Amino acid sequence: MEDPSKTDFINSADRETAAKKEAYFTRDNIRSKSMKMLEDLMYLRHRKPFVREQTALLILDMQRYFLSEASHAFIPSSTAIVEGINRLVRAFSDHRLPVIVTRHINTPQDAGRMSTWWRELLTEDNPMSRLIDELQCDGAVCLDKCQYDAFYRTPLTDMLIERSVRQIVVCGVMTHLCCETTARSAFVRGFDVFFTIDGTATYNETFHRATLLNLSHGFAVPVLMEEIIAGM
Repeated sequence: MEDPSKTDFINSADRETAAKKEAYFTRDNIRSKSMKMLEDLMYLRHRKPFVREQTALLILDMQRYFLSEASHAFIPSSTAIVEGINRLVRAFSDHRLPVIVTRHINTPQDAGRMSTWWRELLTEDNPMSRLIDELQCDGAVCLDKCQYDAFYRTPLTDMLIERSVRQIVVCGVMTHLCCETTARSAFVRGFDVFFTIDGTATYNETFHRATLLNLSHGFAVPVLMEEIIAGM
């Protein structure tokens, strides 16, 4: 039997490097490419009605750490989703509907397995932990989280219930990590989830499409941001 201690696993420092990065979304192609992704998912799309008055917008982790080219965690497609997210924020704000923005922040005490899975912890004192200036979210509620799941050890559930929210629209980064985990968590807590195809981004198209496929089968309705805005 092979000695597990000799198995050649990828270590935490190399995990991000091993994931191929690509700008599968650009400002020029995001509309056409996301429409094609939606077309490929229509056979799975749940016919859940969008109810404006019961909906909150949840924007995950639009921080410099993920959106600055100076960061090793930079997501090449992330800059292409900012303009659309800002349009969604304006639509929700115009109708006085909740907009909640998260930041991923860790300490050695709350990181859990994050500390062994990734190269470093994103701490409060790191300038890269700040939300990007381009995100127009004045008036939004800002919520810090310490794991992929925005519901884990946060007041998010209570905040939504207090606002009579039954549906959430998910945007932000990364598609296959925090966005997907939060969408699944919202589902098991009884919320309907609308997951934006062109409002989320991750390292590559393979990760992005995998999330869309899996969530569409049992957890969330894949949507384009323009569909949500039209439904407002």
